[in-house]
Amino acid sequence: MKKLYASVLIICLLSCNDTLLEKPDNLIPEDKMVEVLKDLAIVNAAKSTSIAVLYDNDIEPMAYIFEKHGIDSLQFVESDRYYASMPPEYERIYKKVESKLEKESRIMEEAKEVNDSLLRVKLENRNHKTDLDNVKDSLP
Repeated sequence: MKKLYASVLIICLLSCNDTLLEKPDNLIPEDKMVEVLKDLAIVNAAKSTSIAVLYDNDIEPMAYIFEKHGIDSLQFVESDRYYASMPPEYERIYKKVESKLEKESRIMEEAKEVNDSLLRVKLENRNHKTDLDNVKDSLP
């Protein structure tokens, strides 16, 4: 009986290593898939906050992403399904996507801080100039 359980366990473990789907002929390479998924996350965020801006500028988000990366929807779906059939690889891809999004977020925050500080300096200079003009006007 123990041999039967051991055999069943070994068969189960070996079958877990098999890929569930065959590798598609037009598989999107992993590094490109990371970029596609990153752009998809950005576009989805934009759609949830200001979809009207996209449509006012005649931008169809998915078509834009596919064109940008030189892929089509079928290639994307087949590649996504293939990677999803291998959870450790899929998780690695999404961790790379998350890392890239965090990096871009930090870059945007730093740029915003620089712009805010430049605006602050500009406003201070304008106020200082106004103060000087007021002083000049009050002089005899």
